Amino acid sequence: MADSAGESDTDGSGSGKGALGRLAELHRRVASLQQENKVLKIELETYKLKCKALQEENKELRRASVTIQARAEQEEEFISNTLFKKIQALKKEKETLAMNYEQEEEFLTNELSRKLMQLRQEKAELEQTLEQEQEFQINKLMKKIKKLEKKIDLENTLEQEQEALVNRLWKRMDRLEAEKRILQEKLEQPVSALPSPQEISMEMSETPENLVKHISFLRHEVERLKQQLCANQLQHSEKMAHYLEEERHMREENLRLQRKLQREVERREALCRQLSESESSLEMDDERHFNEMASQGIRPRTVSSPVPYSSSPSHSRPISPGTPYPVVFSGIKTILSHSIRSCLRPSPKRSGSPDHFKRPTPPPSPNTKLSAPTPHLSHLPIIPPPPPPPNPASMPAFYCCGLLNRPQCRHLA
Repeated sequence: MADSAGESDTDGSGSGKGALGRLAELHRRVASLQQENKVLKIELETYKLKCKALQEENKELRRASVTIQARAEQEEEFISNTLFKKIQALKKEKETLAMNYEQEEEFLTNELSRKLMQLRQEKAELEQTLEQEQEFQINKLMKKIKKLEKKIDLENTLEQEQEALVNRLWKRMDRLEAEKRILQEKLEQPVSALPSPQEISMEMSETPENLVKHISFLRHEVERLKQQLCANQLQHSEKMAHYLEEERHMREENLRLQRKLQREVERREALCRQLSESESSLEMDDERHFNEMASQGIRPRTVSSPVPYSSSPSHSRPISPGTPYPVVFSGIKTILSHSIRSCLRPSPKRSGSPDHFKRPTPPPSPNTKLSAPTPHLSHLPIIPPPPPPPNPASMPAFYCCGLLNRPQCRHLA
């Protein structure tokens, strides 16, 4: 604007009209420039307002981003803390599970090894008993077979003797017939000379009546021997049928005893399982009771007794005042386990005469097959009875009062 004013002053000295026209033009230009300046100022103000609004919005966005970032950091820290706690809890649970698994595996291994050893011992005893029973049955059958062979040989000899006797009788009858024909021929011939007394006596003894009587006697004897042979054959067939029936009964008895033995084995396994469950529950109750007594701080009463120590398991040693409680606890637990076993174990059935064993008679025929006998239940090993329960005076008073109310130990009261 200052440049334009200087130019107008220099031009005004030269020409007046041209100066006025330029001045008016300059005024118009100044007015337009002022209007443009105002418009630009207004635009500048609007831009400043927009810039301030954008700055405020930027500040708000920065504040929001800071708060969002802080919140995200807090949430991330919270999530990491919770995950760390969960990981720690899972690690502890994993350790406890591994420890419990190892303990359970060790317990099961020991239990299974103990049961396996017990089953092996029982198997060896049963095999030994079975071998003895089989040997006894085989010896008995062999003796009966030998007796029957002797009897058959005797019958064969009797038949041979009967055949020889019949043949001899037939020969004698033929000879008598020949003598009869000779005598008839002699009778038909004329008498030439008197016979001697010896010939007369021989002829008197060999008369036809005597010969007929002798022949009839021999025929009766043959008939009697034939009847005896038929009776012997009938008796032999009856005995064979009887022996076959006895063999069938013996096989049925063998099968029944095998099934009974299987039932006894299953019953014994069930009783063992029940006993182990009852012992485990009893041990858990004892440990819980002991923990409760230990948490309450109550010491068990000790009883001193002048009774001397006995090494037999049927007598319990009196508890001295200096004996620690775990030793007393283990001894009482052992005594109660024996008592529970005596309650749960079935009483063995003992016969009046254990040495006498009545066995079924085997078949006598040598063609019959020898069946392997099954060991009788009387040959099985008898479990000895457990030791008698201890005197309650040798136990702590609180322990006896707490345990005698259980159904497994009521027989101790």
